[in-house]
Amino acid sequence: PGCWLLTHEPGGRLEVGDDTSIAGYCVLSAAAHVRIGRSVLFARNVYIADHRHGFELDDTPIVDQPLQEIRPVVVEDGAWLGQNVVLLPGVTVGRGAVVGANSVIREDVPPRSVVAGAPGRVVRRLSGS
Repeated sequence: PGCWLLTHEPGGRLEVGDDTSIAGYCVLSAAAHVRIGRSVLFARNVYIADHRHGFELDDTPIVDQPLQEIRPVVVEDGAWLGQNVVLLPGVTVGRGAVVGANSVIREDVPPRSVVAGAPGRVVRRLSGS
């Protein structure tokens, strides 16, 4: 319930893999490409966008300014994104990684790692990695 799945025209592409579970009030917004792998878990209020709004034009409301920093976002198979996670443009979350609640991720997350904080940082590696 309450999720917002958006592709911006022209060319925005949003892919969600099989067996992925998205809890309520999540936002996935693609100006270029957002790809979610298979068997990914989303807690509530996850926000993913492959872009940001411009804000440089003094006399133009931010909502009317062109999108900027358009870079694909990827969440690989088996990852888990905790509540209120934000993924910024250009980020890849590796296979089987865990992103802790309330984290803001602006750099790639290694596979089979746990990342937490704002900005996110690796706090441990999961066994088998």
